[in-house]
Amino acid sequence: MTDKEKALVVIEKLKEAHPDAKCSLKYDTPIQFLIAIRLSAQCTDNRVNLVTPALFSRFKKIEDFANANSEEVAKYVHSCGFYRTKSSDIVNMCKIIIDKFNGKIPDNMEELTSLPGIGRKTANLFLGEVYDKPGIVVDTHFIRITARLGFHNIKDAEKIEKIMEKLIPKEEMLSFCHRIVAHGRAVCTAKSPMCSDCCLKFLC
Repeated sequence: MTDKEKALVVIEKLKEAHPDAKCSLKYDTPIQFLIAIRLSAQCTDNRVNLVTPALFSRFKKIEDFANANSEEVAKYVHSCGFYRTKSSDIVNMCKIIIDKFNGKIPDNMEELTSLPGIGRKTANLFLGEVYDKPGIVVDTHFIRITARLGFHNIKDAEKIEKIMEKLIPKEEMLSFCHRIVAHGRAVCTAKSPMCSDCCLKFLC
């Protein structure tokens, strides 16, 4: 079985196991989603979802964040970790979106990753969810599970992205990444994976 053939089998098995998998971050607008993704770095989505209602109630629009004092933003996001860096990034990226991009969040990788705190993982997730553009979201679950399945033996996220985007059909990319995360949380955990219950055990 080639890696391409194996990838197609993995896609189908994960569809069966996690049919409703989706991004667990809660948001109402694109800028809320971008901010939530930034907060989720080194933090759980559940924690972010606990923090953002009060944050988004205080700062309702991109202009509110752009004009905010980062120290005030930090008070709302303190429990997400790295709160000083994250609050500064949030304020500054909103300023740049207004000043450089006329208030519209960029719809391409180059411009998105020019924003403070936005890397390829964040950009691919945002582009997929908001602009319906295909991309591979390489997080820790994705690195671990695709390595266990034998698609690579490296840790470099960008290299893994390039490997996997050749194997996953474009129309499947975003949902595949969401299902990998769901599988990583529920079954193929970092420690003590539940291999006997895994739908992919015959490939691993």
